[in-house]
Amino acid sequence: MQTDILLKRLQTFEFLRGLDHETLVTLAKSAVWKVFAPDAVVFWEGDTETNLYYLQYGSLKVLKTSPDGREQVLRFLDAGEIFNEIGVFAKRANPATAIALEESGVWLLPRQALEDILLAHPRTALQIMESMADRFISLVALTADLSLRTVEARFAKLLLEQAEGGVIERRRRTNQTEMAAHLGTVPDVLSRVIRELTKVGLIEMDKQHIRILDPAGLAERAKIQGK
Repeated sequence: MQTDILLKRLQTFEFLRGLDHETLVTLAKSAVWKVFAPDAVVFWEGDTETNLYYLQYGSLKVLKTSPDGREQVLRFLDAGEIFNEIGVFAKRANPATAIALEESGVWLLPRQALEDILLAHPRTALQIMESMADRFISLVALTADLSLRTVEARFAKLLLEQAEGGVIERRRRTNQTEMAAHLGTVPDVLSRVIRELTKVGLIEMDKQHIRILDPAGLAERAKIQGK
């Protein structure tokens, strides 16, 4: 059963560590299961959301949109991740929009069930605060990159972070449109960066993969600061 799968996963969540089995069973039974089609909106920026989300399968992007329609991707989410902590625990409007990149199965954990746990288990509140602090640190790092690094440096850093064995698989999140939104630029600018890095022999790219040919050289490009 789906609920059994969720219960097993809840037992591994760092912010729920130390909770007894019956408490986790109650939380799992309160959850609602939803499946989102590719490009479906999970929630909109500005909406008031009363659920914490757990992504069981699929992938999402979380983004901010400017008045002129330009997107800034804040993070990509893979199976096994939790999101919307601010919307639930701070009781504020969603600070960003979440969109499915492919068919995605998501569990919605109700705020009321989580609040009951926090009242009965204060230590869990501290663990949630630690989790939210980690998320805040990630956003500070993103802000610093956007402010202080060139597009080329941000792209080089992204490749080095995402590569496995020197290779990045081309998925929807690694097409040029999505990568440009994540890097705070536009596809045309990113295309010029890719051509330059390819020309000097640091990377090569085809329809399936991006390969890092010179990790040391790419690392040097990642250190370049903006002006």
